[in-house]
Amino acid sequence: MLHVDDIHTYYGESHVLRGISLEVAEGSVTSILGRNGAGKTTTVLSVMGYLKPRQGSVSYMGKSIAGLPSHRISRMGLGFVPQERGVFPSLSVEENLTVAARPGANGGWTLDKVYQLFPRLKERRSNRGFQLSGGEQQMVSIARALMLNPSVLILDEPSEGLAPMIVDEIVEILRRLKSEGLAVLLIEQNLSVALDLADMHYVLSKGEVCFQGDSASLKDNDYVLSTHLSV
Repeated sequence: MLHVDDIHTYYGESHVLRGISLEVAEGSVTSILGRNGAGKTTTVLSVMGYLKPRQGSVSYMGKSIAGLPSHRISRMGLGFVPQERGVFPSLSVEENLTVAARPGANGGWTLDKVYQLFPRLKERRSNRGFQLSGGEQQMVSIARALMLNPSVLILDEPSEGLAPMIVDEIVEILRRLKSEGLAVLLIEQNLSVALDLADMHYVLSKGEVCFQGDSASLKDNDYVLSTHLSV
C-alpha cells in the first residue's frame, strides 16, 4: 500500500536519512521506533511531501508520490497527525474538524461517526482550540485526519506529553481504527504503545533501519532494546 524504498533525505547539506526502506501493508499497523534524532519524523515528513528525498522512491497504491506537494499527497488518501497537533486555536472543535473534511466512499468518516468515536469532542464541539487540554487537542488532530477519509493514517508521537489515562484512551481509539481495517504508520517513543498496536516495527538509528520485525522478535532482541531503544 505504502512503500518507501532507499530514501536519502537532507537538511541542507546534513545527510539525515541514509537509505530508509519500509512498507505499510493494507489494514496493518506499522511502527517506526528510535531515540530522539534517529530520523523518525524526517521519515514521515519525507513521505508526506514536506521534505523531498534526494534519492530513493516513495509510492502509494502503486503511484510515485516522492516530491509531490503535501496537500496533493493528503488528497490521495494519506492522513497525517503531526507531532505538534496543529489545532487551530481560534476555531471551535467542530470547525477544526470540518475545515478540510472530504467525503469518503460509502459515507466514510462523517462528523457523526467521528463524534461516536470521540464522544468527548461532541461534548466540547463549541469550545475553541485554545480551551482544550493536550489530550483533547490530540483527539481533535486524529479526528480531523479521519475527516479526510484516508486509507493510511500517519501519526507522529501521538502519546507524547499525555497523561497515562489519556494515552490508554488514544491507544484504544487506534485499536478500534485498526479493527476497522485502517492502515496506520505510527511513530512512537513509547515502546509499550507500539508493541500493543503494531504488527511490524522498524527501529531507526542515525538515519538507518537497524531492525525490522514483528513484536515477538523485537521483544526477544535484547541488543536492539538496550542499544537503540534504551530499555
